[in-house]
Parts: sequence; C-alpha cells; structure tokens
Amino acid sequence: MAEPAELTAEDLSEWSTVITPARGWFDLRLAQVWEYRDLIYLFFRRDFVASYKQTILGPFWFFAQPVMTTLVFWVIFGRIGKIVTKGVPQFLFFMAGIILWNFFSSCLIRTATTFTANSGLFGKVYFPRLTVPLSVVLTNLATFGFQFVMFLAFFAVAWWLGVPVHPNWRLIILPVLLLEMAALAIGVGCIVAALTVRYRDFAVIIQFGVQLWMYASCVVFPLALIEPKTRIWFILNPMVPIIESFRYAFIGYGVIQLWELVLSMGITLVLFFGGIVMFSRVERTHLDSI
Repeated sequence: MAEPAELTAEDLSEWSTVITPARGWFDLRLAQVWEYRDLIYLFFRRDFVASYKQTILGPFWFFAQPVMTTLVFWVIFGRIGKIVTKGVPQFLFFMAGIILWNFFSSCLIRTATTFTANSGLFGKVYFPRLTVPLSVVLTNLATFGFQFVMFLAFFAVAWWLGVPVHPNWRLIILPVLLLEMAALAIGVGCIVAALTVRYRDFAVIIQFGVQLWMYASCVVFPLALIEPKTRIWFILNPMVPIIESFRYAFIGYGVIQLWELVLSMGITLVLFFGGIVMFSRVERTHLDSI
C-alpha cells in the first residue's frame, strides 16, 4: 500500500488563514483596487447590459428620459414659472443641467446602496468593495456619453438656426467637471453607504435628499437670479459651480468665477477622502450588521 504524499509548505499555504494586524483609519489599500481592475470592467459590463435588458424601448431610454424631463421642466419652470435665461434657449438651458444631474445622482444613489444591495455577493467572496462604486461611475459615464451626444445634436441645430448660443474655450474643462462630479458622488455615496450599514433610515433619506439637492443646485434656475449677498451659500454646494461652468462653456450663460470653481473642488476633495476612509473602515465588519 502506497504511503500518502507528504504535504509541502506550499500546499499548506493554500489552506491557511493569514492573520494580519488591525488596519488603521488611513490604511485604504488602494493598490488592491488596481489589482482588481478586471473585476471593475466585469461589473461595468454587467450593469450596462442589464440596464435596459428586456425593456420595450431598450437603449432608447438613454435619450427618452432626459428629453421628457427637459420638456416637463421647460413647461413648468420655463413657460409657467417664467425663468429668465437672457435669450438662451430654455430647452438647452434645462437639458444641460439635467444630463449632468442624471450622471451625478445615479452615481450617488447606487454608491450609497453598495453594502445593502450587494450583501449576498459580499458574503460569498472577497474583493475590494470599492470596485463596485468605481464600476457604477463607469456605467453612468457611458450613459452620460450617449446623452451628451444628444445634447450636442440639439446644440448644433440651435447653432444652425442662428439661436444665440456662445461656446467658448472653457469647453476644455469638461473632463475636469466630470472627474469632480464622479469624486463628489463617490465621496458622498460612500459616507451614506457607511451610515446605512448601521442606520437603515439613510437608504430612504438619500432618495428624498437627492431630489431636494437638485433644486438647490441651479438645475432649474440660473445662479444669476440669486442675490449676491446669499449667493455664497449656493456656491458651498459643489454641484452649483459645476453646472454653471458647463452652461457657461457651451451656451455662454453663467456668472461663475474661478475661485468658486476652486472652492467647489476643495470641498469635493474633502468629501471624497472622508467618504473613502469611512467606506474602508466599514467594509471590514459590514457583514456583521447587515
């Protein structure tokens, strides 16, 4: 009878558990996220394909949703509310704010539900949990790309018809604005996700809070309508300089200044870093609470 083969150290290492020291608050292990970049792509592909799978209109929803929302805003706030846009087409004015807000709000809401929506998956296999919010940003960035092309089509028609729109060199900061929106959505979303693990009320509050945040972000009215004395309180909302900068770059209407955009970026960085720290802290024990 043959004797059983002797196990080597390499064989034992496959079945062993490595005990590591407790991680500090700022031990974020971001290098692991890069190592799992293929998983980010798989999550992105899964979410993007599943977004409109088994729907009647399919990818047409990429365009239908912002157009219908723009029409509603144009009727309610443009025709009935008499929002003044100083000759700029109200349809373009509202659409510019809507496509930016759609990108931001979708990233925020889906990031905020990372732990609760993926608890089943997290309980089966380990991978850096931050890969989920990053894949969410990529999915919504692809959606924004389709909607941005649609916005450019309406913009080109308005330009051809002689409508007074005035694009300028500030168009080059669009990638910076998208990066800031993604960082802001991840930061705030990670903070809410960390709080939701212990307090489930935040899952409901975030839905309502995002709606209120939209009306405080100059999506339906220009910042120029706000009195200079109270304008600073709106500038503290990082989304206001982003939306105003986008509108000013494409249609030439806005009152944004450079220091206001820099302030917005500073607040975004603080929220992003704070959110990542809280998210990393909670991901170690979240399965004990969900």
